[in-house]
Amino acid sequence: MTASRPLILVTNDDGIVSPGIRHLVEIASEFGEVVVVAPDTPQSAKGHAITIHDIIRVNKVQVFDGVESYACSGTPVDCVKMAKHTLLKDRKIDLCLSGINHGSNASVNIIYSGTMSAAMEASMEGIKAIGFSLCNFSFEADFTAARYYVWKLIGWALNNDMEACKLLNVNIPGIPLESVKGIKICRQAEARWKEDFLENTDPNGRNYFWLSGKFVCDDRDHDTDVWALDDGYVSVVPCHHDLTHYGALETYRHIEHHADEQ
Repeated sequence: MTASRPLILVTNDDGIVSPGIRHLVEIASEFGEVVVVAPDTPQSAKGHAITIHDIIRVNKVQVFDGVESYACSGTPVDCVKMAKHTLLKDRKIDLCLSGINHGSNASVNIIYSGTMSAAMEASMEGIKAIGFSLCNFSFEADFTAARYYVWKLIGWALNNDMEACKLLNVNIPGIPLESVKGIKICRQAEARWKEDFLENTDPNGRNYFWLSGKFVCDDRDHDTDVWALDDGYVSVVPCHHDLTHYGALETYRHIEHHADEQ
């Protein structure tokens, strides 16, 4: 008797018909039984948002041949919650894969990323999870290098318990496969977005603003995801949802005494 194939949940934030998720589904299907629960429209930069002031609709769709798939009206995190607690509530999800995102989710972008928030939600439920991103925003992007490294990392994840860390942020440089130097385990680079709001007037004469900006990274160390991508490596950052700054706990302990003195 052969063992049952692992159950792999696939989601994303670019929408269920994006090229990236199709590539991810094709690769994941080589390793196990795939169920897709993904947004019915693009949900980029939604972060860890959930739907609480509106209804959520989930419709079974035929998007991928032979793969059980659902289009969800909610956010990427809603998709994972729906899969875990409703659609697959009686089954154990062995691995959650999110992506393949169009565009980098390195450094501070993880805070805004719907792709990574979906994977993070799964990890918070104790599910092994990986978010994949290709550093190319084009709809016609070449996914050859991404497919190669996604295949390798899915195989690794299914054969390891990932007890040290349930969540990986993987970014693949937008270069030909033969130019990629390999994989680097990295820390998240310290960086920021320098925002600019472009102001204009709509046809009705009302002012509106359109967010623009520039990614600024002054972190020059050679152990970050930004450095790895710039140098031609696939960056892999182990992540977690605990935002506590442990190094500052004792530094700010005096606030307790200050409050007592008031």
